[in-house]
Amino acid sequence: MVLVALVVFGQIGMPLLAIATPLLAFANYRPPNSALWFGIASFSFGLWLFWRSHADLGSNWSVSLELEREHRLVTSGVYSRIRHPMYASFFAMALAQAALIPNLMAGLAALVAVTILYVVRKPNEEAMMLEHFGSDYVAYMRRSGGVIPPMHAVR
Repeated sequence: MVLVALVVFGQIGMPLLAIATPLLAFANYRPPNSALWFGIASFSFGLWLFWRSHADLGSNWSVSLELEREHRLVTSGVYSRIRHPMYASFFAMALAQAALIPNLMAGLAALVAVTILYVVRKPNEEAMMLEHFGSDYVAYMRRSGGVIPPMHAVR
């Protein structure tokens, strides 16, 4: 719960502080014009990937780190190339925030928070998946990328 609160603060609290108060004004900067287009593209991709990852998981999605007996290993759709597309979507939207908010503190807050979430939570998720799905998950790990698709051909 603390990690989720950290991400919410990074995505919402810090930008609001930068917009509504002078507290973070020392970190303001003038972004290049291309930052707007990068931010829009990155946010659009992140939002699509977030939606697609939930759609591909269907009833296998759980808000908590728990697997139910009826859960199955999803390796199709976006999961065919990326094991953690929801995290990838969070990273894409955090990059968008960094590009769209012209304040170093508020702009980078989501990226820092999402990185902490990923580093702390992902090992537990992978351990849980390995325990539940065993060799099927090991094979899936070999052919998929974590948050970035693998550079090799998927077999």
